[in-house]
Amino acid sequence: MTHSDSKTIPSSEALDELTSPVVATAAVDDDPPAGNQRVFVGPRHYLFATACAAYAVFHLAVMNLYPLETWTYRLLHLGGGLALGFLLYGAYGVVPDQAASRRSIGNTILLALAAAGTLFGAAAILAVWGNWWFLGNAVPPGWAVTSFGIPLTLGTTAAMLHGWLFEDRRIGAWTLADILLTVATAASIGYVIYFARALQMRAGMPMAQPGDMWAAITGVILILEAVRRMAGMALVIISAVFVAYAFAGPWLPGILNHGGYEPKRFFSYIFTDNGILSAPIAISSTYIVLFVIFAAFLQATHVGAYFVNVAFAAAGHKRGGPAKVAVFASGLMGMINGTSAGNVVSTGSLTIPLMKKVGYRSQTSAAVEAAASSGGQIMPPIMGAGAFIMAEITGIPYTEIIWAALIPAILYFASVFFMVDLMAQRFAMVGLPRSALPKLGALLKQAYLFAPIVVLIWALFLGYSVIRCGTLAMITAAVVSWLTPNRMGPKQLFHALDIGARMVLQLVAVCAAAGIIVGVIALTGIGTRFSALLLGIADQSQLLAMMFSMIVAIILGMGMPTTAAYAVAASVIAPGLINLGVEPLTAHFFIFYFAVMSAITPPVALAAYAGAALAQSDPMKTSVESFRIGLAAFVVPYMFFFSDALLMQGGWLDTIHVTISALFGIYLLSSGIIGWFFGRIGWMARALLICGALGMLDAGLVTDLIGLSIGGGLFLFQRNVLKLTDLAHGKD
Repeated sequence: MTHSDSKTIPSSEALDELTSPVVATAAVDDDPPAGNQRVFVGPRHYLFATACAAYAVFHLAVMNLYPLETWTYRLLHLGGGLALGFLLYGAYGVVPDQAASRRSIGNTILLALAAAGTLFGAAAILAVWGNWWFLGNAVPPGWAVTSFGIPLTLGTTAAMLHGWLFEDRRIGAWTLADILLTVATAASIGYVIYFARALQMRAGMPMAQPGDMWAAITGVILILEAVRRMAGMALVIISAVFVAYAFAGPWLPGILNHGGYEPKRFFSYIFTDNGILSAPIAISSTYIVLFVIFAAFLQATHVGAYFVNVAFAAAGHKRGGPAKVAVFASGLMGMINGTSAGNVVSTGSLTIPLMKKVGYRSQTSAAVEAAASSGGQIMPPIMGAGAFIMAEITGIPYTEIIWAALIPAILYFASVFFMVDLMAQRFAMVGLPRSALPKLGALLKQAYLFAPIVVLIWALFLGYSVIRCGTLAMITAAVVSWLTPNRMGPKQLFHALDIGARMVLQLVAVCAAAGIIVGVIALTGIGTRFSALLLGIADQSQLLAMMFSMIVAIILGMGMPTTAAYAVAASVIAPGLINLGVEPLTAHFFIFYFAVMSAITPPVALAAYAGAALAQSDPMKTSVESFRIGLAAFVVPYMFFFSDALLMQGGWLDTIHVTISALFGIYLLSSGIIGWFFGRIGWMARALLICGALGMLDAGLVTDLIGLSIGGGLFLFQRNVLKLTDLAHGKD
């Protein structure tokens, strides 16, 4: 960004005239609907909201009061999420006031085929259950088990194709095809639940039954269609490639070669706790759903709006104020929802227009918000569900993981803050007038709204289980709401449970798809062979292996939700890094950081694209600038690779030393990138600062002294204490 690029900076007087009072409203707490998300009214709204609330209550009851058998619980979690997802998300974008289209002959024929196959399969499964419930006969009817599968799979496929071929864009109506997909979900999940104990013995083995295969095939089709609707095509394509790999192995070269698997063995295996019901669904059915409902409770008490107002009151009047507000507010909001795009849209709808008003370019405004919002997924204690999956995969206690995440998260947000502050200095950007901002004193009188977060962290470090901690925090959110105008009564409680269930649906589908990939990796052994390849490429060099792992994690994360990207990358890459001698916590954090930062990495940077839509800027230019602003996130993982004291793995003195050293290095890096170090600097000085900052990646005494010498020398030069001609200002 050059000075000529910047906008004309308005004076404080002009801002007083142009800027209306800035107060975040409850809209900050609302998740923006997706383009294909239906909005119901009237009886249909209450029916669907009741189903969502029941789904949320079911999880809370099982986790806290009435435990269920593991497979049964995970399957009900998965089946309920898919069924609600098909009813809430259309096959394509929805349009308000869209009338129903007339059915053609092809439309009717395909729908009839879908209905016949799906309903027959569902009736057969219903007969299996009815035979046991009403007749007490544990042996299911033979006809039902042998004949349900092919019709159910074909009917499900026809219903899915109907949604693709014959668009129905009505925003408030369910289509018959989507209802049939919901019925198919109940049938396939119902079969697996009924035969769960038998499947635990025969799945993936030669004695697996054809019915096992057809129920699993139907389930996989439903999962991939749900992911397509709720998370886009990237994860669908990756999952499909892995499924194809399971059958194409005999014809592939090198490490990709394997003996192949017959469909009955593969699909019965993939629908077990080695695949779809493995760690990602285990986590989504416990910790993720719990904390998403907790986030919904905080939304119902308008805590998100309070966080943003506090950020505006504290930093809005500073130079480049709205950009600093974006950093603070995104960090606070990240503790609630931990999603990049969600943070961008919720806080960015307020901060991006104000950043543009005080002089930031459109693409810079969007990039700052995207970089800050992406940090929400590395901010303890929720970390966008990453901490929970990491705890499940590594066996490291959750409390240790969030404790280790604290300093890297602080470093990241400090780096983004340095970037926007230096940019504001370079282009003489002013803040918002105090008269237009909320009053900090008045807001501090409502500091009790932080109580749910405080209770959550306090309970975690007292050693309570994660589920108990989340439940206590949820209760605290309800209690503190009684001290506000947004008192949580039965209506607000129902609303919180409703939106909590809606918020978790995408994660259910994403985690199930990640389970498919994890299952293929486990079945084919490609993870072990990939780890061996990683060792060979790195030639026993940990740093080279880390750089290779960074590239793989970023590529996997492009266009793919972080939860799935991390789960897959951890399955493929982490074993190889650990075999090279990298500590498990360091290896997993390294992979997780780059999976998160793929959201601001060109060419597919979802958080940057969301910001660009709000700022009406060029998406690609915005993604490049967000990458530049968030560049420290690509440096911090190497810092804790060289010194795990940043992950609280060393003594206190080591941790304090490396933290101070890292902060100084990040400031040098930010100054070099922006071109401002106590005044404008030329390219030679910028290169020196960046080299000094990168040298401080290794928290050794020599590298620290080099970085300090470069920073100190340039500071003295900028203050005209030193007269060094070789540091003369260059042109920008």
